Amino acid sequence: MSEGSEDKGRGREYGPGARDVYLTVPNLISVLRIISIPFIAALIARHDMAPALVVLGLSAVSDGVDGIIARRFDQVSRIGQILDPLADRLLIFCSILALGVAGIIPWWMLLVVGLRDCLMAVQILVLAQHDYGPLPVHFVGKTGTALLMTSIVTLIVADLWPDPFGTVLHVISLSVFIWGIALYWLAGLLYAWQGYALLHRRA
Repeated sequence: MSEGSEDKGRGREYGPGARDVYLTVPNLISVLRIISIPFIAALIARHDMAPALVVLGLSAVSDGVDGIIARRFDQVSRIGQILDPLADRLLIFCSILALGVAGIIPWWMLLVVGLRDCLMAVQILVLAQHDYGPLPVHFVGKTGTALLMTSIVTLIVADLWPDPFGTVLHVISLSVFIWGIALYWLAGLLYAWQGYALLHRRA
């Protein structure tokens, strides 16, 4: 999930080698991932956890495949570097929403994650007004996202397992979820500082 990091005169470009093209195989895969998200969320909300895991697994595999294809066949594009992280954000938010609807996690978790993503969306729009592309992904953000995705999967698995194993896994998953939220917000603060520094330097 690479985002632009090369700082030039007009602003931060979308990434080295990124082209202004739309019809590529990686972009098609990213669009299909986005289309699959409502189906994943609906399955989770209805407690159809086994099918949800299958579709979620296919989505995770496609996330790696589109990056490999983009780099190997020189199909890295600006729109792709937006679609890929967008798909990740939507998958996390919609999955958490579905877990809340299913009564598996408390609603405050959804609100905390959603607020962070809203603030990041505002920052992206502000930077775009000054000709800056998305900020480069920080390892803290990657770690937070990984923890959130891991906890989402394990919460789904916990719902499938009978007690006491399901309950124990559920508690562990919620603990991982809270750590993921903490890192998610820490990354958000780092991105906010980076964005402020860019705009302050530009002023």
